Amino acid sequence: MAKSLVQRFVELLYRALMGALLWLFCLLSPRSQMSGKRLPPVREPLLLESASQLARRIRRREVTSVEVVQAYINRIQEVNPLINAVVKDRFSLALQEAAQVDKLIEEETGGEEVLEDRLPLLGVPLSVKESFAVQGMPQTAGLVSKKDSLATVDAPAVALLKRAGAIPLGVTNVPELCMWIESHNHLYGISRNPYNLDRIVGGSSGGEGCILGGAGSVIGVGSDIGGSIRIPSFFCGIFGHKPTPGIVSNENQLPPMSGRQHELLSSGPMCRYAEDLLPMLKIMAGANADKLSLDKKVDLKKLRFFTLPDCGESLFTNAVSEDLQRAQRKVVERLEADLGLKVEEVHFPDLKHTYDMWFVSMGLPDSEGKMPTSFSVLLGEPGSPAWPIWELIKASVRMSDHTMASIMFAVLSTIAKPPLSALKIKEKVQQDFADLLGSDGVLLYPSFSRAAPKHHHQLFAFHDLVYTAIFNVLGLPVTQCPLGLNEEGLPLGVQVVAGKLQDHLTIETAQFLEKAFGGWRDPGAN
Repeated sequence: MAKSLVQRFVELLYRALMGALLWLFCLLSPRSQMSGKRLPPVREPLLLESASQLARRIRRREVTSVEVVQAYINRIQEVNPLINAVVKDRFSLALQEAAQVDKLIEEETGGEEVLEDRLPLLGVPLSVKESFAVQGMPQTAGLVSKKDSLATVDAPAVALLKRAGAIPLGVTNVPELCMWIESHNHLYGISRNPYNLDRIVGGSSGGEGCILGGAGSVIGVGSDIGGSIRIPSFFCGIFGHKPTPGIVSNENQLPPMSGRQHELLSSGPMCRYAEDLLPMLKIMAGANADKLSLDKKVDLKKLRFFTLPDCGESLFTNAVSEDLQRAQRKVVERLEADLGLKVEEVHFPDLKHTYDMWFVSMGLPDSEGKMPTSFSVLLGEPGSPAWPIWELIKASVRMSDHTMASIMFAVLSTIAKPPLSALKIKEKVQQDFADLLGSDGVLLYPSFSRAAPKHHHQLFAFHDLVYTAIFNVLGLPVTQCPLGLNEEGLPLGVQVVAGKLQDHLTIETAQFLEKAFGGWRDPGAN
């Protein structure tokens, strides 16, 4: 159904107001010192191999773990002053652990197969989102009030990867309290897109997407409650997988989940090479890996493929840009040409209610009736709750410890009351998608409204998260896939979606798309 005249008028007023606020914000904001600068190209061949390939070469003694870890340390030191992705490193410890790996391999008598079975990522460097606990590292979620907080344990997902032999190099930047799509806070500063330093990296796993896209890491750990793995993966030109909820542990993360937010949150792998998604997910899932069919061989020719071009007549949401529409059409053409199948275009008018569905779901009470912790309370920890309006006044004279994005989210959380009718719509949409996808369906859907926007511009277009948030609402697995670069040199991409517990279908499709469209591109290359 098309928008009514009243809706169009309201939307026009809204866009005019947001445009005016954006103009004023840009006028008052300091100019970036990074404009015009570019990342240097990758010159070290070790940085152009997947984690799976590196692990294999380390096991075979073709290269040492120390050499690999040092190569990534060198790259981080080269690019991090430009992109500000890694907020705290552990380089000395990582080199010590790499030396121990090399010693273990020298002394191993059981052969390569034994090492591969027990330690599939032995000696491979890893980066981790700062909101995850990594023993001895900061865990603040970008809050100035937590600046001295250090993790005393590893989050389960991190512990499993370390147990598989991976070596953490450091932790990466996030938005304040991980609740925005630009990675910026007053503790660590702002992260910059490796393809264009004037553009955002996404959030909340933005530092992860950024350092991976800049070739300063090969595999990483992210989490996703509204697009926090997929948006940074899209903006930074890498692969990211949001698993079926409940498969990978979300324990020992900030902020802690409350209410029924665990139903929307998924932790998962981020990487530059699609072949690393499956082994990473197997490891991170632990005992829950048995719930997925990750070892099942997938024949893409026997799957049913669908394409959904947009989110319908969604009020206040920007339409999908022409370059992203064109990229998605090219995927359809390639699937049909290479696999000999027909991709069906589908439409779901109820997706125009995505923002309300997500916002209502975030505020639902738990099974005992306890409401989620308010964002203002989280902002004020460990003290009393923050006063959003007061913080807004302080921010206007640059005296607040909080970013404008988190203050606006706190204000919105306080005053916004999405209709509870959105829950009934959510149930209907869940059933619609279950009927469509079944156990052999794969859906293509836009990753966002456009390629990576300029810094702070999304403050005035926050409804665009609907393109990713819908799949947190529905609890479906999604793999974000890069599809080359647009005319501005910014990454293009698409989301690949499947039914619950059918993660293996989206990952197999991602590997196909990597071969078809080239996967990750070096942002420093001409």
